[in-house]
Amino acid sequence: MNVKMPLSDPTDTLISRAFPLDFFSTSVHPTEPYTADSFIASASNISNTSGIGILRCTYKEDFKRILLPAVYTFVFLLGLPLNAVVILKIWRTRPNLSKNNIYMLNLAIADFLYVMSLPLLIYNYASHDYWPFGEFACKLVRFQFYSNLHGSILFLTCISVQRYVGICHPFAMWHKQGGRKMTWCICVGVWLVVAVLCAPTIHFAATGIQRNRTVCYDLSPPKLSVDYYPYGMTLTCIGFLLPFMGVMVCYCRMAQILCRPVSYQGVSMATGETRDKAVRMIIVVAAVFCISFLPFHLTKTMYLVIRTLPSAPCETRNLFSIIYKSTRPFASMNSFLDPILFYFTQPQYRKSTRRFVLRVTTLRDKGTSV
Repeated sequence: MNVKMPLSDPTDTLISRAFPLDFFSTSVHPTEPYTADSFIASASNISNTSGIGILRCTYKEDFKRILLPAVYTFVFLLGLPLNAVVILKIWRTRPNLSKNNIYMLNLAIADFLYVMSLPLLIYNYASHDYWPFGEFACKLVRFQFYSNLHGSILFLTCISVQRYVGICHPFAMWHKQGGRKMTWCICVGVWLVVAVLCAPTIHFAATGIQRNRTVCYDLSPPKLSVDYYPYGMTLTCIGFLLPFMGVMVCYCRMAQILCRPVSYQGVSMATGETRDKAVRMIIVVAAVFCISFLPFHLTKTMYLVIRTLPSAPCETRNLFSIIYKSTRPFASMNSFLDPILFYFTQPQYRKSTRRFVLRVTTLRDKGTSV
């Protein structure tokens, strides 16, 4: 008895009780003769006639073919010019770069490299997961996503620690030793850590054939799902959880210091402008973590756990798959939220932006009056 099953989406999963480590991708489009219920019913009939217990789960993910291209296009249109402006603005002042601006420059470079890869993903998802760009481009795009994500987290952590030291230990000399040279060394170290953390992504990311078309898997091919689980959990713990905890500790301490009077126990506090700058940075960085990083890593962790449980019901797998893939666009939003951090923490940049907007408005009014 030959029964043809439709295979489609690269992130869908087929679970076999007889072969629990063998995963395949399944999806049903409205134009296909099968529905999700009939597909599972067919699998049940096969189980009854063959004596092999098989549970096939069909993931409904048509939503991402609208959501992801729209969000990625929005991120690309905003992130590309904003990060380019930040890079040029900081590079123009390179003889007198502050430690904070060195971190911001590296952060903007990471974001810029990522948004440059978004057109490929926009085409991929708009074309129903069709990937015509080859295996190397697939690995590169996935590597860029995760390296940007964790690079941004680590550089924001460096910025937070730098601000924490300036606020909570203004007279300490240990952090002033080395100056800009030491800061550049720290940035090189961050890039090396990111490269090591994300290098396995190049191994797990791969192309495959589904429904006679080439697809680019996100986390890993279905057959490597179990192998990807320990790496995915390690990447989340080292690349997000530890920096997130460090940032929160720094901010709680900074908030405690900033709420004190101008002079407390012999420690002179920062000026009002420095205080305002620190408060703005706390708000923006906390917003970036809460909007961009936290939902993605939380749902990704739950999804990794659920998809490795052979006994998990199909409805549960489908639900967590939808939740995780719905938060994936939020992880890309840091590419235009990070330049906003630079804007709010750089008074000179805000002033020059106001002058530019005023100049453009004046020229427009003059043209209208003529």
